[in-house]
Amino acid sequence: MGSLSGILLRPVLVWNPSLLHCRNRTPSSSGCTNKVNDLGVSFYNCVHPKSVHTQSSLLSDSLSRSEDGEEPPQERLPFVAGGIVALGKFEALHIGHRELAIQAAKIGVPFLLSFVGMAEVLGWELRVPIVAKCDRKRVLSSWAPYCGGMIPREFQIEFSKVRYLTPRDFVEKLSKDLGVLGVVAGENYRFGYKASGDASDLLRLCNEYGIQACIINSVMDKNQDPSSLYSYDAKERGQVSSTRVRYALAKGDMKYVSELLGRHHRLFLMVGDQEKFTSDRCRVSAPKSCLLNLSPREGVYENCSIMIDEKVIACRVVIDTTHIHLDWDKHTCITCQQLNLVGIDIVG
Repeated sequence: MGSLSGILLRPVLVWNPSLLHCRNRTPSSSGCTNKVNDLGVSFYNCVHPKSVHTQSSLLSDSLSRSEDGEEPPQERLPFVAGGIVALGKFEALHIGHRELAIQAAKIGVPFLLSFVGMAEVLGWELRVPIVAKCDRKRVLSSWAPYCGGMIPREFQIEFSKVRYLTPRDFVEKLSKDLGVLGVVAGENYRFGYKASGDASDLLRLCNEYGIQACIINSVMDKNQDPSSLYSYDAKERGQVSSTRVRYALAKGDMKYVSELLGRHHRLFLMVGDQEKFTSDRCRVSAPKSCLLNLSPREGVYENCSIMIDEKVIACRVVIDTTHIHLDWDKHTCITCQQLNLVGIDIVG
């Protein structure tokens, strides 16, 4: 529960929702300066280059190295050990999620920690994902320039295995079972059984277990629709969220979607079964059941593009109640064999 040097430190915690707060393991050696990034998020830049990165390296070595048949001392720890985990649901991988990864990367090796199987356990309606599973690695790779050249990795825990953990039990699991060195969460983050723990509890418990903790402001939506989400989501307070992304997709406002995501929405179409779609020289039509993630509302979307064999081809996308249609220039040659998995950037 002490610092990396073995000295027991109990820094004073200050809770002020207007700022990001860092619970530092070695506060006397860290330099924290108040800054505002290009998203308007106020935060303290807390750098612990020696303590965190050295510890991460040591843990990594202990996981991968075994000499003379000796068992690595940390072999039971998962690959997230020694890392800094951002906590959240990470459904849309939007700019608010990216900000969590950025702050985690400022401290150490960034991971996104989330739970799987929540809908099944809690009886929620299963929803089409916003980001196709096959596309998540690409999106996270695009965050590397924001994260000091590091690509955040995902680490998921079965919700059924942690559902009844108290806030204290959850933090203890992070420390002892997962071996993480720090956590980053948003100011509205809640955790533990029945969401009984909040951000201030996370700071306090991380302090007790010797884990660095940073709480950051929510990234706010600068272009809010005045009639937006409050009627059906009481948690919405104007922050960027996966709910807002779904709302924007439902309206077909792809400019708004791009602002929330920090990238164009990429729709994936799987058309491996040749009987499921029709094709001529410059059009492909497929049922919407072939889509792997959430599409925008019915309509015509000009200036889009499709990715086939690493080639970017301009196209127009038409979505109706049952099918999606891709139209491209008649001089562009695309064969049926190339249409197994198609990524479509929907611009608007």
